[in-house]
Amino acid sequence: MGRFTGTVALITGGSRGMGASHARALIAEGAKVVIGDVLVAEGEALAATLGPDCTFVKLDVTNEDDWRAAVAAAERYGPIDLLINNAGIVIWGGTEMATADFKKVIDVNLTGVFLGMKHCVPSLRKAGGGAIINVSSTAGMMGFPGVAAYVASKWGVRGMTKTAAMELGKDGIRVVSVHPGVITTPMVDGLDPATYSSQPIPRAGTTDEVTKLVLYLAKDATYCTGSEFVVDGGMLLGPVPQA
Repeated sequence: MGRFTGTVALITGGSRGMGASHARALIAEGAKVVIGDVLVAEGEALAATLGPDCTFVKLDVTNEDDWRAAVAAAERYGPIDLLINNAGIVIWGGTEMATADFKKVIDVNLTGVFLGMKHCVPSLRKAGGGAIINVSSTAGMMGFPGVAAYVASKWGVRGMTKTAAMELGKDGIRVVSVHPGVITTPMVDGLDPATYSSQPIPRAGTTDEVTKLVLYLAKDATYCTGSEFVVDGGMLLGPVPQA
């Protein structure tokens, strides 16, 4: 029996990167998992490797009909116990970036999280409670130049998490945000190593390191809600002074 036997989980952005890592770990621990993503070929291939306890659904997190279909797919296993709002994009550009690009990032990274909670909470209530883990970023804790929309969206996820925690605690639903630093995923391909080489742990993190935190928050952090959990190698501390 795994730690997550009997758990039904829905993960957005689950075809690769951190979402795929979370899916693999949850399946290994006995969960039933639905992975949603717009990357259909990658998602279907991953689900096939994970077996009958994993289902892939095409999920554009900005589309309410897609959300309804994803919830229905998950509920074939039973009411949802765990929602991991992991989907996210980055488009480079500062405060003069194209308005359409700004709106696209906000729609995926922030509105997508809102829609996930909106459509999954009724199922979590049917389950008698559970957990929602919203993936923000260190960019939800500080500013970064050149990514105005991304920073705005990730601060928004952090704030909305707190509101949801206050609203849903009475239903036995915990809501927390996770704030990764530089993690080795396709999103950071080509990133200058100087971004992390001067932080206390001078390397990029791995998806497995984020997954270990996510699974702890999903199962064991039973008195935690509304809080931020940072996994960043010490990035937020600032660069280590050189002797």
